[in-house]
Amino acid sequence: MLAADAATAAAFGFRELETTVPVAADAPSNAVAVSIGAAVGSPGVLVQCSVEEAAELALGMRGLVSYAETVSLYGTEQIFIDGDDTPWSKAFLTSAYASRGIKMRVTSGGGSEALMGGAEKCSMFYLESRCVALARAIGAQGVQNGGIDSASVAGAVPGGVRSLMAENVMVMLRNLEACTGNDALMSESDVRRTSRTHPIFIGGSDFINSGFGSIQRYDNMFGPSQWNSEDIDDFLAMQRDWGVDGGLRTANEVEVARLRRRATEAVSAVYSWLGLGDFSQEWAEQAIDAAGSKDISSGDLMLPLTAARTIMETNVTMLDVIAALAENGFDLEAQRCLDMLKARVAGDYLQTSAIFDEEMNVLSLVTDPNEYSGPGTGYQPTPARQAQIDTIRQQRSVADLLVEQKSFGNKNIFATGSAEVSYDPRDVVIGVSPATGKDIWVTLSGLSVADAITEILAGLEEEGCVGRIVRINDSLDLGMIGLTAARLSGSGVSVGLQAKGTALIHRRDLAPLANLELYSVAPTITRELYRMMGINAGRHAKGATPEPVRNPYSDEAIEARYHTKVVSLVAIERNCVTKEVPEVMELRKS
Repeated sequence: MLAADAATAAAFGFRELETTVPVAADAPSNAVAVSIGAAVGSPGVLVQCSVEEAAELALGMRGLVSYAETVSLYGTEQIFIDGDDTPWSKAFLTSAYASRGIKMRVTSGGGSEALMGGAEKCSMFYLESRCVALARAIGAQGVQNGGIDSASVAGAVPGGVRSLMAENVMVMLRNLEACTGNDALMSESDVRRTSRTHPIFIGGSDFINSGFGSIQRYDNMFGPSQWNSEDIDDFLAMQRDWGVDGGLRTANEVEVARLRRRATEAVSAVYSWLGLGDFSQEWAEQAIDAAGSKDISSGDLMLPLTAARTIMETNVTMLDVIAALAENGFDLEAQRCLDMLKARVAGDYLQTSAIFDEEMNVLSLVTDPNEYSGPGTGYQPTPARQAQIDTIRQQRSVADLLVEQKSFGNKNIFATGSAEVSYDPRDVVIGVSPATGKDIWVTLSGLSVADAITEILAGLEEEGCVGRIVRINDSLDLGMIGLTAARLSGSGVSVGLQAKGTALIHRRDLAPLANLELYSVAPTITRELYRMMGINAGRHAKGATPEPVRNPYSDEAIEARYHTKVVSLVAIERNCVTKEVPEVMELRKS
């Protein structure tokens, strides 16, 4: 599942993948699984396994991971002079990573010292300023800060969230890679957590999120992230809304399924080939389709532990993984893993803000600087990247809506000839819009247009009136549809119905925009309400003054949910408008 999730993350555009462990000894197995999955998903994806620093460095030296960032800094005097987090030990560790071509940034963040009970009566921001200065001094490529695990601590004091952003600015002022927090969940409030992210999202940074959970929040062994897989659709929509490149893209569902299958097959083959363990086909199939660990049956939790021990005891390196991939027919993935090792030898990605694109080009402060000098300057997405930003899976076009409506089309409602003025006082015309019986078959409430008409007819019949269906072809305006129908009606009263479901009762002596009753909120109109409109129209036709039926109350976000669909339905209606005279329609019972 680690491999499948890594492939999925790469498909969504993540260029760095970080994992950690609930059991420390599992780390080597996790690193191998994620590295294989990342290679399935895309070339050039960097991988880390966040564990104790010496163990993490050992994994890096074997080539099983390609970057590190959980090298912790703390700003207190006690830490500076004693223990394994002194400036000297961190400087040595930084050099060790660089000497093996492993990208490395440090982690700090306001509130971490307070969280650990050793803030020495210093302000969070002051201690963080010491950490950022130290990061520059020891030669780290960048800093992951902005609260990180202690974001909720900083966020609990006045101005605390603003202070988190100021931490990031300190990093940028020193020309270091800025990985700007939005990591651990700051608040369970969707409004507060979004307000914490949004300024950085708009302003931009090297990495907006230093820990976007591409997995389900309950599976995150760090704890839920500020943003999780449940939020990816929203994040992609935010990119599209603001025209901001947040680094992600929409992944095709079929392609994701293919990649997840490929990843599980690759990791199974490698584990079997290297004698690390064997997975059942049933377990692999569950992992392919699973959103999270709750969707798969409990496995043998000793398997990853045994695999990890074998990796360490038999000195398995990434070259062994590459050989296993190649021997089992995963040549593309083997080449991608080999290319990453070659990149480490070259060391070109040991530059500020470095990532690889999908052609293994290094994008960094050196090779791809973001020079901003006013409006229209600075980073601009390429047309291809802009198309990715603009494309989300929720998007729908008028053409999509036409196809959807067509799937409900039938021959039960059709025109039979021109409509004439009636002189029957029982006659009530139901005026329908131009797309009725042509392109629109279902109302916004999900009720078919035919069913809505049937209920109106039934209501008229209850009052002893005769309903007559007439399609008004020369206008899509509901008021004009109703008025035209009323002028054809023997009783002088009509029901006007747009195919999207909006309806009214009109009378021939009223102005076009006046009416007797109006159902303006189409998504809320039920069968019963359409029947009631028919009943009241019949009562008006007989000269009575019935109690008007009101639109039902709803706390649903009607405008947000339906207005864009309304625009599309109106566009379809407009294409059906002609100069043809009104036509009598027949509704055949199915």
